[in-house]
Amino acid sequence: MKFKDYYDVLGVTESATADEIKTAYRKLARKFHPDVSKEKDAEERFKGINEAYEALKDPEKRQAYDQLKRQGFRTGDEVPPGGFGGGGGFDFDPADLNSGGFSDFFEHLFGGARGGPRGGGRRPSPRRGRDLEMRLNLSLEQAHQGGKQRVSFVRDGEQKTLEVKIPAGVPEGQQIRLAGQGELGPNGSGDLLLVIGLDPHPQFTLDGRNIQSKLVLAPWEAALGGEVDVPTLHGTLGMKIAAGTRSGQKLRLKGKGFGADTPGDHIVQIEVQAPGVDTDAQRKAYQELAEAFRDVKVRP
Repeated sequence: MKFKDYYDVLGVTESATADEIKTAYRKLARKFHPDVSKEKDAEERFKGINEAYEALKDPEKRQAYDQLKRQGFRTGDEVPPGGFGGGGGFDFDPADLNSGGFSDFFEHLFGGARGGPRGGGRRPSPRRGRDLEMRLNLSLEQAHQGGKQRVSFVRDGEQKTLEVKIPAGVPEGQQIRLAGQGELGPNGSGDLLLVIGLDPHPQFTLDGRNIQSKLVLAPWEAALGGEVDVPTLHGTLGMKIAAGTRSGQKLRLKGKGFGADTPGDHIVQIEVQAPGVDTDAQRKAYQELAEAFRDVKVRP
């Protein structure tokens, strides 16, 4: 089997630091990823880049590789089976060929049960890139209505922006998986997981799929009744107020809460507030009201 110079593949020196190796790998992986590269040999280059990084990113694997390299092997040199046992301290077993998905050279240098370094070792296998996870905060209206949202995130050191379709009525904590948008890897890219969060709303409180809000009434509206406008996630709706409505009462707008197919209800808690006095006419009106209700008990 032929020797591979992993340092040469990544374009780094043998004295390169772990960070320098990682930076070189990410740059080359982005350049030759089969999904984006137009190079004819992009897939083979990509596999070789990942194999080299797999060998050099781990200190123990790198040390084992360096032991063999110090015997004087160069790219393309034939490495006899004994080259793994005598100078490098490795056993050889033909049964391990191609079992891990990388080259024969890699498999025999780092392979598993009988082909790995003396004293044990686990055979690495090709894998997808790492999944990424990020929180996507939405307003209550955005989560209720759904629609397209722009999402920006960092993948393999680069800023990326996507337009994501949000389903109507998506609850807090829901995960949306974007396949192939995670980090690059030897066997394809990982996924991007969006975890939905909901921003606090200035008027509404979400309770399951029900919406709760307060509705402030003037004393005459509560006393005389009538119809008032109520803001909801479904727009501004008219609500009938019975005469004699008191503070603390709860009124329900059925089916006008949060959600798409089966929305909850919108529950309104009444709060009666008397407006302040700014003019002589308003003060006189309160005095006349007090006189009219002189004999009415309003406190227990």
